[in-house]
Amino acid sequence: MLYRLVRVQEVYAPLSEVWYFFSRPENLSTLTPSYMAFQILSEVPENMEAGILIEYIVRPLWGIPLRWVTEITHVKSPLQGSPPYFFVDEQRFGPYAFWHHRHEFYPVEKGVLMRDIVHYKLPGKFLGQLIHPLLIRPRLEEIFNFREKKIREIFNYVDAP
Repeated sequence: MLYRLVRVQEVYAPLSEVWYFFSRPENLSTLTPSYMAFQILSEVPENMEAGILIEYIVRPLWGIPLRWVTEITHVKSPLQGSPPYFFVDEQRFGPYAFWHHRHEFYPVEKGVLMRDIVHYKLPGKFLGQLIHPLLIRPRLEEIFNFREKKIREIFNYVDAP
């Protein structure tokens, strides 16, 4: 079964600042809960572009280290025409049977509207469906809730204006 997670957040900062922050893979650790001990293993270039592979270790459950490799498959930056601006990361090796994460950025009056669309599939047909509502979905929601709070802190706002 293919699952979908969508999160939307408004960021009160200029598009150039928001895009720069999110297009830097080294900032992933800032947006990840510390218990996951997120660590990038590969070198990452200064500018994001399609074809970049990012290898890292993450501990999403019970402190068990998992090696994960994602590829940036698509990028449309603010320098490349009209919105939406976006990039896509897809798992090449890791804990999911399928992982596709599209990060979208839309300029709005007060800053940037960000939308994350994640499609994912768990390994193991029956077992995956069984543990999804009990363990996997709640953990993903927790991670994205942490990320939302961190973004508010990074861009210096607590409540919407």
